[in-house]
Amino acid sequence: MNSPSNTLANSELLAPSSSATAPRPFYWSVLRELWENRSIYVAPLIVAAVQVFALAISTIGLAERRRAVLLLDDPVKQQAAIEATYDAAAMMMIFVVFIVGVFYCLDALHGERRDRSILFWKSLPVSDLTTVLSKAIIPLAVLPVIAFALTVCVQLIMLLMTSANLLVHGMSPATTWAHFPVFQNWLVMLYGLIAIAFWHAPIYGWLLLVSAWARRATFLWAVLPLIVIQIFEKITFGTSYFGKMIQHRLMGFAPHAFGFHGEGHPTIDSLAQLTPGRYLGSAGLWLGLLIAAAFLSATVRLRRYRGPL
Repeated sequence: MNSPSNTLANSELLAPSSSATAPRPFYWSVLRELWENRSIYVAPLIVAAVQVFALAISTIGLAERRRAVLLLDDPVKQQAAIEATYDAAAMMMIFVVFIVGVFYCLDALHGERRDRSILFWKSLPVSDLTTVLSKAIIPLAVLPVIAFALTVCVQLIMLLMTSANLLVHGMSPATTWAHFPVFQNWLVMLYGLIAIAFWHAPIYGWLLLVSAWARRATFLWAVLPLIVIQIFEKITFGTSYFGKMIQHRLMGFAPHAFGFHGEGHPTIDSLAQLTPGRYLGSAGLWLGLLIAAAFLSATVRLRRYRGPL
């Protein structure tokens, strides 16, 4: 015969603990994307490794080039020359994660329909909305974080390698640190990555929509309608407004997010040139986010009713 204490202990073991962690379908869905699509972080890692290797080669003759730069009379030109390598590394990483985001979105929903794994994932208690949002968050948040972290690591390695090379050749590493405001540049880069991600949201939404709809050749279906519309507009009306709109969606964030000194000087010298108020107040940003929301809503509906290929 069981004692009251044993009965109470058994009931506590059988009853679900109130402190147990509740299921987090969105969190695990994002982890699933990272596990299934290793190119999300492998491709940027390869680019980072290539950048470090290229810098190791470029350190040959660095001391002579640095002496020539320091002979320039204009401090602005000195800073631009010293920062050029670091800025190039950041821009290359930003471009790479954009390309990775494009191809990821094109395959995100089409791939699970092609290999018929959609039948398994639909059997799980995860809504179509959660699934689509977990895929959209990859180019909008995960890839920018990866780009920022890898760029910071690459630039730190570049700083250490440059400093060591200058010391070996009898020069002070302070010439680099004095002309390269590290933390300011990192803050500018982080702000720029956030601005780019929100500005490109309708692009990723469109690619996910095509991925959920197309039976094959997703890249062709994503690009061909845009080209056809431009050709039709040019032949029919003799204008190119649609092409300019696409170009503005790709690169138009910069004039809103930053206060450049002029079209011929697209440089950032101080944090005062960051204009988040103007960026958040731009109609193009909010119109793009509305279009992205419409694309994602259509994508959710398509995934709900679209079966395997």
